[in-house]
Amino acid sequence: MASERQQQDFNRSALTIDGERACYTGQRAERIPGGLVRVVGYDCLSLDLSYNELTSVMALKDFSRLEELILDNNRLRDLNTLPSMPSLTTLSLNNNKITDMDDALERIRECCPNIGYVSLLGNPGCPDQLTNPNSTDENDYERYRLYAIYTLPSTLRFLDSRVITWKERDDGKNRGRYLRTVKVFSNKTNNNLISVPLPDEFDDAYFNIRYTPLPITNRTPQDHRGAFGKCKYRYSGKNSEGNRFIFNKDL
Repeated sequence: MASERQQQDFNRSALTIDGERACYTGQRAERIPGGLVRVVGYDCLSLDLSYNELTSVMALKDFSRLEELILDNNRLRDLNTLPSMPSLTTLSLNNNKITDMDDALERIRECCPNIGYVSLLGNPGCPDQLTNPNSTDENDYERYRLYAIYTLPSTLRFLDSRVITWKERDDGKNRGRYLRTVKVFSNKTNNNLISVPLPDEFDDAYFNIRYTPLPITNRTPQDHRGAFGKCKYRYSGKNSEGNRFIFNKDL
């Protein structure tokens, strides 16, 4: 009973309600207060819970008619607690702690079949250059974008910071499945080894980007394998007689 009262007890003065829109931001809440829906109402269409410390969104199951959900700047590591939200069309998850983008996209697809806008910028798993300028480039983000378009429902119209073009939709349909984010593991026995895909998982994009015919380790200057010497014979056959017409000044 005490924990239930604690969940229902929240700073009501920080709650803003405007018709069917509600805003409860900047309160460092780790869970959505259990009593929030009773105050906001079950008919709430838009809910902004930005700038909290949410690690779970299980209580959203009570907002059955929700169409817009803003969860920016929280501490969500995954979307495993996201309930089924068939009416949701807008979902913003910028600046959270999500690392597994594949799992997050799959969860959104399963729980939000009518989603039209999704934004996941600023998460560790999202290869956008604003978040990871030193470890990602534009190609990384474009690959992720096409895979997201392929994975999410066809109702999606806007992803992250821009509208989905017809070309992107066509490319996502044709090759998005092959652009899944590469899952890597580090071989701790040799720091010079590059990260590789999981066993039994082939990624052609990974192969094309990472493959090199050169060795993955470097030898020291003392560990050379070259050799030199003097030739012990002189060739003077007919095939070399043309050299007598070449003088030193021609060299």
